[in-house]
Amino acid sequence: MARVVITGAGTINALAHDVPGTLAAFRSGRCGIGALELRDVERLSIRIGGQVHDWDPEAHFNRQQIVLYDRFTQFTLLAAREAIAQSGLDFDGRLGYEAGVVLGTAGGGLTTSDENYRAVYEEGKNRVHPLVVPKLMNNAAASHVSMAFNLKGPSFTVATACASSNHAMGQAFMMIRSGLTKVMVTGGSESMLCFGGIKAWEGLRVMSRDACRPFSANRNGMVQGEGAGIFVFEEYEHARARGAEILAEVVGFAMTSDAGDIVMPSMQGAARAISGALRDGRLNGEEVGYINAHGTGTAANDKTECAAVADVFGHHADKLMISSTKSMHGHLIGGTGAVELLACIMALREGVIAPTIGYEEFDPECALDVVPNEAREAKVEVVLSNAFAFGGMNAVLALRRV
Repeated sequence: MARVVITGAGTINALAHDVPGTLAAFRSGRCGIGALELRDVERLSIRIGGQVHDWDPEAHFNRQQIVLYDRFTQFTLLAAREAIAQSGLDFDGRLGYEAGVVLGTAGGGLTTSDENYRAVYEEGKNRVHPLVVPKLMNNAAASHVSMAFNLKGPSFTVATACASSNHAMGQAFMMIRSGLTKVMVTGGSESMLCFGGIKAWEGLRVMSRDACRPFSANRNGMVQGEGAGIFVFEEYEHARARGAEILAEVVGFAMTSDAGDIVMPSMQGAARAISGALRDGRLNGEEVGYINAHGTGTAANDKTECAAVADVFGHHADKLMISSTKSMHGHLIGGTGAVELLACIMALREGVIAPTIGYEEFDPECALDVVPNEAREAKVEVVLSNAFAFGGMNAVLALRRV
């Protein structure tokens, strides 16, 4: 089967509006979580988030486009521009008929939904804009990326809650590896930081009011974020033939279902996904040096994930570095795995491990090396990216340094 590499990356998130800025924030352990700025914030119990600030759609899109683009689509297109520019690919010719786009999102155009529910129920309007449906649909971002860059191959959207991006990137990986296509644009995006989106999450009672502290004994919940992470996945020989810069190689992927509880995670399900990614990549567990954890900052997730890592890696678990960058940019739900993949690439290319910031107290049930508070220099050859979602949806990617 074909080898698959990453030749382009783009992002916008609470830490920065591009990849260099995001990596700099990872290296310095900077926190992008802060007070929310949105309508009716005083009616919310949760008033913090990893919000994208200084965002001006008119600086990037014309008025006709803004009418069509929900905030999650805007983020996606900006990140896609950065990723495709870095890749150096041109899709105007034959490649455009083969290349496609597969993205992950959980809520899709939730901001558009929220605004139009307000218009109808709060303001009493009897009609909404005729383009509301194509603006809020989950596949809107994927469709607009395909149109913006002439991607006429396999294109669709994956929605598996917090595992959406990893599932999407896994699909892109498998399509290239099988020979279906040579290039895929992939990743994910989310923008749930609107009144209705936050109010819905409040109901779950898993949200922190002050900070995201994954693996720390005094953690008190997750913090939402927003943004996008987009990548160009490419067949290795195709990339090498054109002299492309290779950021990392994708070598393995696995997905499992807990088939248990709709919200409570399963150690067995997570462990099967991790071990499956190792098998798929023909990897020995001792080759893995770093894991970008799902690491939400909830007791249920953190303890389950650490138990799964310990179960899969045995004695080697004590030598692994495992960190959660959600402590810096928040939980991007359907877009989270995509932004977190940047930390995996940074570990492989730069030998810098992003930290778990906000770590204050040791938890014996999370007794792993969680890279607390400060980034660390370490040479690693193989890394994993974990994503474990509500509904028992698990997806793990394995990457290797090139």
